[in-house]
Amino acid sequence: MLIGSLKRRSTPLPSSDWFKRAVNQVTQTSARQGGGRSGKVTEAAAAAHLRVRSGGVKNRREPRDTQEEEYFVGRMNHLSLSELCCLFCCPPCPSRIASKLAFLPPEPTYTLLSDESGTRWTLHLSERADWQYSSREKDSIECFMTRTVRGNRIACMFVRCSPSARYTLLFSHGNAVDLGQMSSFYVGLGSRINCNIFSYDYSGYGASSGKPSEKNLYADVDAAWHALRTRYGIRPENVIVYGQSIGTVPSVDLAARYESAAVILHSPLTSGMRVAFPDTKKTYCFDAFPNIDKISKVTSPVLVIHGTEDEVIDFSHGLALYERCQRPVEPLWVEGAGHNDVELYGQYLERLKQFVSHELVNL
Repeated sequence: MLIGSLKRRSTPLPSSDWFKRAVNQVTQTSARQGGGRSGKVTEAAAAAHLRVRSGGVKNRREPRDTQEEEYFVGRMNHLSLSELCCLFCCPPCPSRIASKLAFLPPEPTYTLLSDESGTRWTLHLSERADWQYSSREKDSIECFMTRTVRGNRIACMFVRCSPSARYTLLFSHGNAVDLGQMSSFYVGLGSRINCNIFSYDYSGYGASSGKPSEKNLYADVDAAWHALRTRYGIRPENVIVYGQSIGTVPSVDLAARYESAAVILHSPLTSGMRVAFPDTKKTYCFDAFPNIDKISKVTSPVLVIHGTEDEVIDFSHGLALYERCQRPVEPLWVEGAGHNDVELYGQYLERLKQFVSHELVNL
């Protein structure tokens, strides 16, 4: 078992990610759409996949609850064909698509209370945050607010997991969670891989103001990056940019513009249209979240992690991004894992420890 606060993922929230249910409805009414995976596997990627298969899977789990999928089925069943066409094509605007399907901010699981000076903030977690540690570990968490270039105030969290930590993860979390739900996970993860963790809530999530959008995602991660550097004096060579699911979108965008110690992409997507329509071969002007076009600009080492049975963002997305990296490292293909349970497999922690403690120093 892993790392504190994985029970958070079984809470009744529609989770990470978005287009998959819409696709099933659209494909039933469009003769142009087929199923299956997009892209081909290179020899290197195939070899990496075979190595995972030969190594077996630890901590195998039973199939996950389907509540999240049912949420999208119900959501899309109420849309007619004409409404679906309007959803995707009228107008063909990435922000419109993203705001309608991609973002699912949960009811906040925490509050931040400031002192009279407005410089110190106290974290108060609700029961839904499912905190799994003592008050001593909670005291290691520092929270504050910072402002983005688009005028939103976003909540930031710095978790001091290890006084000897060389690296800090700049963690962009997945969908349908906030900092409160992620806080126990951060404490457990950081203490096990000997890293501090800095995270933030997207605009419209948790205590952050504004509304979630693709443009705000990029402004949010920029504000987090600059706060990490200026407030804590952490140099880029000591920052590992980590993105999970939709969090890979701001992570890739940031890493394409700033060099860091490394980048970790956990269950990444190539682009919004490619999730919705697996046969998409190029990036259209109205596509959202075009990671596939930005990943080749990332000059830092990149570790890709993906479950082979991901039911939300197909495994082929991780492969496609891995193949386009300038400096890919040995990926982690977790045999049998889905979208929300990669962390429950033993090789997840093993691979992160190996990468952080041994490989980075030689890259």
